[in-house]
Amino acid sequence: MPELPDVEGFRRVLAEHTGEPITGVRVRDAGVLRGTTARALDDAVRGRRFEEPRRLGKWLIAPVGGPVLILHFGMTGSLSWHSPDEPPHPHDRVIWSLGDGELRFRDMRKLQGVRLADDERRAERILGDLGPDALEVSRKEFDELLSGRRGRLKSALTDQSLLAGLGNLLADEICWQARISPLRAVPDLDEKDLAALYRTMRRILRESVKVERVPPRDTWLTGARDERDGPCPHCGTTLSRRRVSGRTTVWCRSCQPT
Repeated sequence: MPELPDVEGFRRVLAEHTGEPITGVRVRDAGVLRGTTARALDDAVRGRRFEEPRRLGKWLIAPVGGPVLILHFGMTGSLSWHSPDEPPHPHDRVIWSLGDGELRFRDMRKLQGVRLADDERRAERILGDLGPDALEVSRKEFDELLSGRRGRLKSALTDQSLLAGLGNLLADEICWQARISPLRAVPDLDEKDLAALYRTMRRILRESVKVERVPPRDTWLTGARDERDGPCPHCGTTLSRRRVSGRTTVWCRSCQPT
């Protein structure tokens, strides 16, 4: 599932084509359009140029000289650059033609998709329920966001209205590397816990953004979490699993006591 590092990678793909004129839009599956139509999308962007894109959590914001495209990649989406001679993939849903190539929004499950805002003000309203970006949030703001929060830590970290950008993989990885159980109640976290979580989050995000994904390293939880009854890379204890807020959560009972 695309999380903050993946979407930062998609932002970089789009940024490489800033300033190039959009010669056309092909909507191959209108099932990924949210609040707009294929005709409206084409009318809004044809002949315009992509300006510098930005990211907020898992959302990619792409101004086109007035209107603003807003992309969310759900669980299976991506944005990639292709030669116009390359046949479309069956899951390429929207294609923007830019002269010497194409930007393709690909998504198998179509859980999210492409939105069109008339201007920046409307774009801000669409994104208004999001918390601060997890890569940009300060330590003070991080502490304030969790202060007074109830419920389990995993639920708080993956709540996009609290902190934008962390998904299932990142939240579990942060808790595991910080050696704090994802099942811990947020009010029970002390100053040392908060410091460890913030420091670990920053490091994991920086390393993941470099490779534009949450890397499946042998020394990370990501290297073992998909193995049924896999061992903890720290201590060898069989990893535990349960659903928290509808998500499969993986942790080590030995390294991350509740």
